[in-house]
Amino acid sequence: MVSESAAERLEAIRRQLPASTQLLAVSKGHPAAAIRELAELGQRSFGESRLQEAIAKQAELADWPALDWHFIGRLQANKVRPVVQRFAWLHSVDSLALAERVARIAAEEGVCPKVLLQVKLRPDPAKGGFAPEDLRQAWPQLRALPTVQLVGLMTMAPLGLDAAQRKSLFADCAALARELGLEQLSMGMSGDWQEAAAAGSTWVRIGSALFGSKPLSPPAWDAI
Repeated sequence: MVSESAAERLEAIRRQLPASTQLLAVSKGHPAAAIRELAELGQRSFGESRLQEAIAKQAELADWPALDWHFIGRLQANKVRPVVQRFAWLHSVDSLALAERVARIAAEEGVCPKVLLQVKLRPDPAKGGFAPEDLRQAWPQLRALPTVQLVGLMTMAPLGLDAAQRKSLFADCAALARELGLEQLSMGMSGDWQEAAAAGSTWVRIGSALFGSKPLSPPAWDAI
């Protein structure tokens, strides 16, 4: 049975989303039962960042083949194969070398994932990503890669930015995507998704504001 609180949270977010912005429900740390609740309410796109956790939940939700799985965590080179086997969308490809590896393994697996390139538009030692100039320099090689669909950019705002600074960052990311001819923008999380959506984000990644704040205990899963 769908809990009233889950339904209310989902509906409240849906009411505020622009027509051009899709909701990515960040289900990492939450059980398959919580995903099933939202799926019964029509939510189809879910984001995971821990591989073993995702594998277990995908198996438990095998009766929902229409679910759209997005990998949003840091993608380690040695986990590329199992990730491209299980996820149609990758939001965190942060280097040319990683993109090349994804393309090679995708060809071997006979898949063609949708890839968003992670960009770092402000100094932030806690996050990786292409600097804008590095991305521009690598763009001809990235664009030529087979067996991946380069569809957009992903960015995250560093901690400590105020609302005006976050809006400026999101606007810069949208401008860079337009410059490169990319249509998808993965920007905004539970604390700043409204600002990201206003700047043109096509995917907002919302976890705690949707699922609540009772994740599974960390020792239950291997971090990626």
